[in-house]
Amino acid sequence: MRGYTGDKDAYLKRLRRIEGQIRGLQRMVENDEYCIDVLTQISAATKALQSVSLGLMDEHLRHCVAEAVAQGGDTADEKVREASEAIARLVRS
Repeated sequence: MRGYTGDKDAYLKRLRRIEGQIRGLQRMVENDEYCIDVLTQISAATKALQSVSLGLMDEHLRHCVAEAVAQGGDTADEKVREASEAIARLVRS
């Protein structure tokens, strides 16, 4: 079971909403909407994805990493390394 399983429905709802935002962006470009309006909507979609990412990262740290650290050993080191790399990717994006 994954750490986010308890909130899976909420994550799926948020991702579907983001999917709708992306479709809206496609329509805006198809309709030659004003550049700044498109960029504003891109910023909103990006923030929404970042929010989902941060929620998933929190769940991962609270469940997967915490459980591995409690067990110790190489698995703990690997989970911490994975989390650090994921955080680095999120910071760069």
